[in-house]
Amino acid sequence: MASTIRVRAIAADGNVEVQSLIRHPMDSGFMKNDKGQIIPAHFIQTVTFETKGKIVFTAFWGPAISKDPYLKFSYQGGAKGDPLTISWTDNEGMSDTLTTKVA
Repeated sequence: MASTIRVRAIAADGNVEVQSLIRHPMDSGFMKNDKGQIIPAHFIQTVTFETKGKIVFTAFWGPAISKDPYLKFSYQGGAKGDPLTISWTDNEGMSDTLTTKVA
């Protein structure tokens, strides 16, 4: 299965700027399909970014986050070539993880 995570991490002057996009339906549980049936809630609950064994960012989300969420943040102390692991888990137990290197 192809990863649901796309990420770009760029180091400059001791800071790393991270941009990520996660493909996920992020259904709130309030929408209806074409037949008038409620689409059950299906959303990401936790997103974690980790480098060299240290968590640099964690987000706790709920059903109010939009479809295919985009996330941008920066952290200090990173360098080019450092590993960056991104992982998410949703309310149905699905998850994905991706490891990349900082450019």
